[in-house]
Amino acid sequence: MSVDVIAFVLFGALLHATWNAIIKAGTNKSLDAALVSAGGAVTALPFLAFLPYPLPAAWPFIGASAILQFMYFQLVAAAYRAGDIGLVYPLMRGVAPLIIVATSGFILQETLSGGALIGVMTICAGILTLAFEARKGGRHAIMLALANACVIATYTYVDGIGARRAGNPISYTLWMALLPPVLLFAWAISRRGVYAVAAHVRYNWWRGLIGGGGSIASYGIALWAMTKAPVATVAALRESSILFALVISVVVLKEKSSIWRYIAGAIIAAGVLILRLR
Repeated sequence: MSVDVIAFVLFGALLHATWNAIIKAGTNKSLDAALVSAGGAVTALPFLAFLPYPLPAAWPFIGASAILQFMYFQLVAAAYRAGDIGLVYPLMRGVAPLIIVATSGFILQETLSGGALIGVMTICAGILTLAFEARKGGRHAIMLALANACVIATYTYVDGIGARRAGNPISYTLWMALLPPVLLFAWAISRRGVYAVAAHVRYNWWRGLIGGGGSIASYGIALWAMTKAPVATVAALRESSILFALVISVVVLKEKSSIWRYIAGAIIAAGVLILRLR
């Protein structure tokens, strides 16, 4: 993987950690997630007129991705209600690239070099190390996290293939961003009522715009990178967002850290270096 692709993916990982921190700092994580999704759609709209339509072969993937993104946000909320983020998030983000590494040869006929495989596995090991610092959470939280890891791996495949078939990965990303917020807000209104949702939007719309812009840029960078490098490698490198999330949690959110976070950070950094030097 070239240094420019690595640099862009790492920047996207920083954006990913930032919009996740925005949701974490909010008062209603389910509605804030819907706001971020809507903010991504609003950010995408002005650019659609200047980009070509995705090729017809990509539209089924855009539809499938919207459903998978809806499932992803619902499982994130459920997993965080059931267990500690120190357990749930590393499992979701760490197991997903492991699934992709194990299956990409069969699904995409992509073959990773020995060095790339070592780098990917090192990054995953660092992410999973964070689970050791979890203070609460049991079987239910673990099952939800693992289920979401499967969803993450699935939409990574769907979008990785869709971006390649679209003819333009940026166009694919922006069109793909339009439908998930419709599903998320329809679900929220059916559960909470239109007035409660409208009140939350009124006072927290800025979270959606800032987080949504970061979200769409982060995922767009990842999909672009998947057209330049193997999906499994990009998926693993993108999960270094957890490293940035650790810094944000300590410096910005003033959360207490443990030795496991620093060990995980060092392992993830080593994995990134292996990918660059392979």
